[in-house]
Amino acid sequence: MVKWEQVRQRYPEQWVLVEAISAYSKNSIRYFDELSVISYFSDSTQAWKEYKKLHLAEPTREYYIFHTDHKTIEVKEQKFIGVRRRLQ
Repeated sequence: MVKWEQVRQRYPEQWVLVEAISAYSKNSIRYFDELSVISYFSDSTQAWKEYKKLHLAEPTREYYIFHTDHKTIEVKEQKFIGVRRRLQ
């Protein structure tokens, strides 16, 4: 488990797929204290493919993709409104 600053140092100029180990919300923004790096990529497309696979298998876990060029990370939370259904 690492902090974002450590991730940036270890994986410069990379896309990283991480899991939030310790995080909190404030004013509809998600902040991260500790992360676990799952994989890193030079290409965002590959990162998204891996993210989708993991999220489908375990949707309750907090997976994210960030680029290490960002000095800080935060995610704006969106409220889910309505019911999802498939249109045919």
